Amino acid sequence: MEEKKLEVTPVQEFGEKKALASSLRRFVHYWFLRETVRRAVKIACIVGTILTTINQYDVILRGEFTPRLFLKILLTFTVPYSVSSFSSARAYMDRESVLSR
Repeated sequence: MEEKKLEVTPVQEFGEKKALASSLRRFVHYWFLRETVRRAVKIACIVGTILTTINQYDVILRGEFTPRLFLKILLTFTVPYSVSSFSSARAYMDRESVLSR
Protein backbone atom coordinates (compact mmCIF):
# COMPACT_ATOMS: atom_id res chain seq x y z
CA MET A 1 0.00 0.00 0.00
CA GLU A 2 1.31 3.41 -0.92
CA GLU A 3 1.63 5.91 1.88
CA LYS A 4 0.04 9.29 1.29
CA LYS A 5 1.98 12.37 2.30
CA LEU A 6 0.21 15.48 3.41
CA GLU A 7 1.70 18.64 2.05
CA VAL A 8 1.71 21.75 4.18
CA THR A 9 1.42 24.98 2.29
CA PRO A 10 3.26 28.09 3.50
CA VAL A 11 -0.11 29.67 4.36
CA GLN A 12 -1.06 26.72 6.60
CA GLU A 13 2.36 26.77 8.20
CA PHE A 14 2.09 30.51 8.91
CA GLY A 15 -1.39 30.06 10.41
CA GLU A 16 -0.18 27.26 12.66
CA LYS A 17 2.81 29.31 13.84
CA LYS A 18 0.53 32.28 14.53
CA ALA A 19 -1.87 30.08 16.52
CA LEU A 20 1.02 28.60 18.49
CA ALA A 21 2.40 32.07 19.28
CA SER A 22 -1.04 33.19 20.41
CA SER A 23 -1.41 30.13 22.66
CA LEU A 24 2.02 30.69 24.12
CA ARG A 25 1.23 34.35 24.85
CA ARG A 26 -2.01 33.36 26.61
CA PHE A 27 -0.18 30.66 28.57
CA VAL A 28 2.47 33.14 29.76
CA HIS A 29 -0.28 35.64 30.62
CA TYR A 30 -2.06 33.07 32.79
CA TRP A 31 1.26 31.89 34.30
CA PHE A 32 1.99 35.40 35.63
CA LEU A 33 -1.59 36.25 36.59
CA ARG A 34 -1.66 37.60 40.15
CA GLU A 35 -4.02 34.84 41.28
CA THR A 36 -1.79 32.15 39.75
CA VAL A 37 1.36 33.56 41.37
CA ARG A 38 -0.33 33.90 44.75
CA ARG A 39 -1.60 30.33 44.66
CA ALA A 40 1.76 28.98 43.48
CA VAL A 41 3.65 30.82 46.24
CA LYS A 42 1.32 29.35 48.89
CA ILE A 43 1.72 25.84 47.45
CA ALA A 44 5.50 26.24 47.17
CA CYS A 45 5.76 27.41 50.78
CA ILE A 46 3.79 24.46 52.10
CA VAL A 47 5.14 21.70 49.83
CA GLY A 48 8.67 23.13 49.71
CA THR A 49 8.87 23.23 53.50
CA ILE A 50 7.65 19.65 53.79
CA LEU A 51 10.06 18.39 51.11
CA THR A 52 12.99 20.34 52.56
CA THR A 53 12.26 18.91 56.00
CA ILE A 54 12.08 15.38 54.63
CA ASN A 55 15.17 15.65 52.44
CA GLN A 56 17.49 17.97 54.38
CA TYR A 57 16.50 17.82 58.06
CA ASP A 58 19.69 16.05 59.17
CA VAL A 59 21.96 18.58 57.44
CA ILE A 60 19.94 21.51 58.80
CA LEU A 61 19.96 20.10 62.35
CA ARG A 62 23.76 19.74 62.16
CA GLY A 63 23.99 23.37 61.07
CA GLU A 64 25.93 22.54 57.91
CA PHE A 65 24.71 25.43 55.76
CA THR A 66 26.59 25.50 52.48
CA PRO A 67 25.87 27.21 49.15
CA ARG A 68 25.04 23.76 47.78
CA LEU A 69 22.40 23.26 50.50
CA PHE A 70 20.84 26.63 49.73
CA LEU A 71 20.71 25.72 46.03
CA LYS A 72 19.02 22.40 46.86
CA ILE A 73 16.47 24.18 49.05
CA LEU A 74 15.82 26.77 46.35
CA LEU A 75 15.22 24.02 43.79
CA THR A 76 12.99 22.19 46.28
CA PHE A 77 10.74 25.26 46.46
CA THR A 78 10.96 25.99 42.72
CA VAL A 79 9.53 22.64 41.66
CA PRO A 80 6.13 22.90 43.42
CA TYR A 81 5.92 26.57 42.37
CA SER A 82 6.44 25.61 38.73
CA VAL A 83 4.05 22.67 38.85
CA SER A 84 1.34 24.78 40.46
CA SER A 85 1.83 27.65 37.99
CA PHE A 86 1.79 25.30 35.02
CA SER A 87 -1.34 23.54 36.24
CA SER A 88 -3.16 26.81 36.88
CA ALA A 89 -2.22 28.25 33.48
CA ARG A 90 -3.38 25.07 31.72
CA ALA A 91 -6.64 25.09 33.70
CA TYR A 92 -7.31 28.70 32.68
CA MET A 93 -6.63 27.83 29.04
CA ASP A 94 -8.85 24.74 29.19
CA ARG A 95 -11.65 26.76 30.76
CA GLU A 96 -11.20 29.43 28.09
CA SER A 97 -11.48 26.85 25.29
CA VAL A 98 -14.62 25.31 26.83
CA LEU A 99 -16.29 28.71 27.19
CA SER A 100 -15.44 29.70 23.61
CA ARG A 101 -17.23 26.66 22.14
